[in-house]
Amino acid sequence: MQISNEFRVAVPIEQAWAVLLDVERIAPCLPGAQLQEVEGDEYRGIVKIKVGPITAQYRGVARILEADEAERRIVIKGEGRDTRGQGNASATVTALLVSEGESTKVSIETDLQVTGKVAQFGRGVMADVSAKLILAFVDCLDAQVLRGSTTGEETARDSTSARPIDAPEVEALDLGRVAGGAIARRAIPVLVGLGVIVAVVIVLIVR
Repeated sequence: MQISNEFRVAVPIEQAWAVLLDVERIAPCLPGAQLQEVEGDEYRGIVKIKVGPITAQYRGVARILEADEAERRIVIKGEGRDTRGQGNASATVTALLVSEGESTKVSIETDLQVTGKVAQFGRGVMADVSAKLILAFVDCLDAQVLRGSTTGEETARDSTSARPIDAPEVEALDLGRVAGGAIARRAIPVLVGLGVIVAVVIVLIVR
């Protein structure tokens, strides 16, 4: 399944590139997601989802396949799995940054594969929910980016050994509110799975 998205940030491309590569800094902007461990170019974390009375937790991992600074192009492979074994998702995500003067456009192409109940949903529903979640992410990202502290703050990090991330507990993503009550009432269990897939995709595109 192919899903296309794009968003803009109101900073030049050099600044946008640096910010979008700083996963630990922008992870709090990812709805329902918590970064837990970094090992080289591999990132591991969880996504918490809530729809009505139902809550679930999923584990995800993302690996960098390509990061071309000259072309401003990133390719990521990621996987997410329900901790109770109810389904999983994998995605290959290509993100391309394009300069628009003092702002930057980020175009995203996602090749998504899903199993389990969430596979019953069509591309239209997944695309709609992903677009809403990306808007929420960008609102937070803009606030972080516009603070201006994007360079000169990184500390030396061990790029070979696994390094745990001391991140605060994250609030579960309320997918019923994002997707709309009518859909949530028809298929709460399916939406729980859909939420993690979209959230994992967001985690992937911002690395």
